Amino acid sequence: MTLAALGGYNGIELGTELRDNISVQREKAVLVGVAFDDSPYDPAASLKELASLAESAGAGIIGVVRQRRQRPDGRYYIGKGKVEELAETVERQGADVIIVDDDLSPAQIREIEEACKCKVIDRSELILDIFANRARTHEARLQVELAQLEYTAPRLRGMWTHLERIAGAGGGTGVGSVGGIGTRGPGERQIEIDRRIVNRRVTMLKRQIDEIDRRKVRQVRSRGDHFNVSLVGYTNAGKSTLMNALTDAGVLAADRLFATLDTKTRRWNLGAGDCVLLSDTVGFVQRLPHHLVASFRATLEEAIHADLLLHIVDASAPTAWSQYQAVTSVLDELGCMGHHSLVLLNKTDAVEDQAMFQVLRHQLPDALPISARTAVGLTELTEQVRELAGGPSQRAVIRLRTTDGRAIAFVERHAEVLDRRYADHAVEMEVVIRNSHLNRLREHHPASQVVNAR
Repeated sequence: MTLAALGGYNGIELGTELRDNISVQREKAVLVGVAFDDSPYDPAASLKELASLAESAGAGIIGVVRQRRQRPDGRYYIGKGKVEELAETVERQGADVIIVDDDLSPAQIREIEEACKCKVIDRSELILDIFANRARTHEARLQVELAQLEYTAPRLRGMWTHLERIAGAGGGTGVGSVGGIGTRGPGERQIEIDRRIVNRRVTMLKRQIDEIDRRKVRQVRSRGDHFNVSLVGYTNAGKSTLMNALTDAGVLAADRLFATLDTKTRRWNLGAGDCVLLSDTVGFVQRLPHHLVASFRATLEEAIHADLLLHIVDASAPTAWSQYQAVTSVLDELGCMGHHSLVLLNKTDAVEDQAMFQVLRHQLPDALPISARTAVGLTELTEQVRELAGGPSQRAVIRLRTTDGRAIAFVERHAEVLDRRYADHAVEMEVVIRNSHLNRLREHHPASQVVNAR
């Protein structure tokens, strides 16, 4: 595939078979993890997550190479000796792909590929590949393609290794110059053609996604009469399972990373005549590629405009606290940190280390322990959401004209009707209703009469 055929982008031709396709499905993979002295991430947990990502993409893990360094090596990212060890592992195990637990420069990818004679992809490429394979709707596919192109576009120069006079060999010598004397030739012309193709495609995708954004905003704002609740959390924290338990939505719930990419919204009946709209959103991971977050802003519009965020944390995960911090970081990037939120410690039935769970409870003292699989804590969750959605309720008798169908429908939708009596072209409805709904009834249906309220 060449860049001229970017209608359905899935990689970039490099003049070698190593990188014709970055997909890792059904391939044997060797993982590479480096623990840096100043890294804010737990290297063991990060490498374990990389293994889960690779398995989610369909790869089989046949080897792991680890190293501890003060800083990345400029040429190989890992040390030269470790590259030789990696090459031996690849040859001995018959690996098809090397997956590095960090973002690499194009030059580093090229050097490792040449040394190991094996395809190399970094963490961001792996995540983008998973999203590309899981995207089902037209909207999600556009967003993934845009993220892939924006990630790849700045790397075109370093990826074109097969051209006669690759730009940049002599360094930039002036404004707009991409090479020195003697470096201009077919390579420079081809890479500029590719850049223009990529830029045109990016511009077109952004235009289409902007229209999706505007349509999504209008769609979300049209639900102003409803209280909107959005599920957010780390990938595989149990959001879809909880969505199914609360709404019978029937969305895909699988024990794998990024099982859900497309937002689903369903009505959640809270009882006593109350209901809210509940939305399931895409999960997050540590070091989620920035371009992917930006591209999926339309998909995350439900969370951006939600009245309440339910932040789901996998309480059984050893890295639950770092997962919680990773999600709050992305929410802050999206501008959601000012929203009302309720933290839920999910999968309490699967907790094995009670001491670590108690530490997590101490770190998140206001969190509600639940189990979406066994329904433990869901009644208390429903009560809390009901209080947040409508405030306190009261018992009231409301008199309405029998011809006022809209007012009657409003009461039946937003209140629990205990009894009704008809007389003189009017209906008296004895109900349990939220104060906020009662105020809206008085505001929008002034002909209604509240005969008795307590």
